[in-house]
Amino acid sequence: AAGVLLHPTALPGDQGIGTLDAHADRFLDLLQAAGAKYWQLCPLGPTGHGDSPYQCFSAFAGNPYLIDLHEFVRHGLLEESELVPLNQAGSERVDYGALYQLKWPLLFKAHSRYQRAGEPALYGNWGEFVRQNASWLDAYAYFRALKDHFGGRPWWEWPADSRNFGQAIGGPLRQDLATAIAAHKFTQYAFFSQWSRLKAGAVRRGIGIIGDIPIFVAADSADVWANPGMFELDPQTFLPIAVAGVPPDYFSADGQLWGNPLYIWPRHAADNYAWWQARLRASFELYDVVRIDHFRGFDAYWRIPFPAKNARAGAWTPGPGLDFFRSMQAAFPDAKIIAEDLGVLTPSVTRLRADTGLPGMAILQFAFGSDAKNLYLPHNLVPNSVIYPGTHDNDTSLGWYATASESERDFVRRYLRVSGREAGWDFIRASYGAVSRLAVIPMQDIFSLGSEARFNSPGQPAGNWRWRYQPSQLDELMGRTVPYLRELAALTGR
Repeated sequence: AAGVLLHPTALPGDQGIGTLDAHADRFLDLLQAAGAKYWQLCPLGPTGHGDSPYQCFSAFAGNPYLIDLHEFVRHGLLEESELVPLNQAGSERVDYGALYQLKWPLLFKAHSRYQRAGEPALYGNWGEFVRQNASWLDAYAYFRALKDHFGGRPWWEWPADSRNFGQAIGGPLRQDLATAIAAHKFTQYAFFSQWSRLKAGAVRRGIGIIGDIPIFVAADSADVWANPGMFELDPQTFLPIAVAGVPPDYFSADGQLWGNPLYIWPRHAADNYAWWQARLRASFELYDVVRIDHFRGFDAYWRIPFPAKNARAGAWTPGPGLDFFRSMQAAFPDAKIIAEDLGVLTPSVTRLRADTGLPGMAILQFAFGSDAKNLYLPHNLVPNSVIYPGTHDNDTSLGWYATASESERDFVRRYLRVSGREAGWDFIRASYGAVSRLAVIPMQDIFSLGSEARFNSPGQPAGNWRWRYQPSQLDELMGRTVPYLRELAALTGR
């Protein structure tokens, strides 16, 4: 099959960010017309500092920024005029600072009116939604309300009785913040309901959704606050003892210091990875396929003593290995999972992936830096793999080619027998023609965009996750490009 990689924040629209609205339906129409069978996303969780979907306030919650507020207008919870400031936030790129200032007041206003109206069944039974999701929703909503109450500070800087989840859950602030807690639950009710509608539309069109979950969770998250004993934290300060990252690599000479707290894997194994099973169960309710980011961390992860200035001073530490995947297979025997196995691949990582039977990933942009033995060259691939020209962490293919060394560009031209004048489409064609069972193309490559459309630059703390396309760009594709993609899918059996 073939699929397209596009995070919903990059959809067009007049709400300052892509939302789960008619533009998402139109994107599904394009996928169907192009003969694509999958839509791949980045994680859908609520983003915090840095705006990264890989650093969320919860591994279970949805991102309230993706809620379509025009639907609240149709239900009488907002006035169209109240959305005007948000409309003026711009449609070229996401301004997360403006979004924070403008969208949250509107979400809270909609909730206030919803309460005054007697909590009608906007999307189905509100109380039933709260009951069904109580295992994570209660802690998440209280976490967000406390975070607002304490001026956005990370939870380990809160007063002692709020830092400690066991004390906080029965403390007096819970009653004082009852309205704020309910408001955060309401945003989840709206998000999951709107997502369910979009997902049903994908099913009708024969489109599967590929979701994405990071192996680690954010330090400042409801997950860590509510389950501190599952992570390497100082029991007094709740600060990490060590954090996650990767050593120096293709992306960064200092490595990448992610800062996520690390799992105490023996404690997870002791209850048969119950938290992870709950996490994957929630993911499979959202997605048809789950891509697990940083698969190599299950074999061994880069453990960096805290605090640290960069990721150089770390050590590879054994992960849970095959035992973890045996547990997941027993719980989800029909699960479809993609292993993001990029980075430093040791023989033990390769062996673990082979033992799980999961498909790994191949990136064409990584294929031309050496010689014919490069694992990512199409002739070295295996069917049980997913090929990408590049991912959300790479430059666009045109941007990559423009900045690649002349030896790499020469290798591309000779290997693919092309002139290099349309390198982006050369990479698309090579991906479709590869033996990999699944080929996923970033939307920026289909638009033939350069580095100005790069979505994320790993190691760069600001300016990421902001790119969006315009409706007119989609209009242009519906002419010659979409029929060509459909023909390409037919020619290559995708």
